[in-house]
Amino acid sequence: MKGLSRLVLASRNQGKIDELQPLLAPLGIELISQADLGIASVEETGLTFVENALLKARHVCEQSGLPALADDSGLSVDALNGAPGIYSARIAGSDASDSEKVQVLLQQMQAVPKGFRQGCYHCAIVLMRHPLDPVPLIAEGHLEGVVLEAPQGAEGFGFDPVFYLPEHQCTVAQLSAAQKNKISHRAQAVSKLLMQLEPLV
Repeated sequence: MKGLSRLVLASRNQGKIDELQPLLAPLGIELISQADLGIASVEETGLTFVENALLKARHVCEQSGLPALADDSGLSVDALNGAPGIYSARIAGSDASDSEKVQVLLQQMQAVPKGFRQGCYHCAIVLMRHPLDPVPLIAEGHLEGVVLEAPQGAEGFGFDPVFYLPEHQCTVAQLSAAQKNKISHRAQAVSKLLMQLEPLV
């Protein structure tokens, strides 16, 4: 990893890009999105967040010739047997807006009473040096909370407006970007990744 100065982010999700850039800033690594390079998304056929992150990182490495960072994340709800899970981004179809995804989730949970709406945000991050990298760096993070019956807050993206954090007494969408970057599942995963990466750059 010596001399690593540029990474391609295997995502077209601007929310993820905006969150990851400041988190990686301490290492002085330039982050380029796959959209900037005109790289199409790969089909996510994995059965876990880690498998999908590996698929995305390998694809972008192959297409760009550069090291790649991939994030696969989502919300698992206990009452839905872990759904939407790895299908979180596609819960309402591939081109659905965040508000449409939230509405589908709330419809699926319509019959779930208060006290049984626990869920967990999961994030798996993979850094791959080249497509055949036998030892990619892998880190994971988790954030537990409760799914509300209606959205609250305007920050963040995805399910943030309905994901309530009892410890903070607000939804993720009511946190500032700085607050979210301290406690989120993605922030936790990046922190663990940086600990692995720091001695190598």
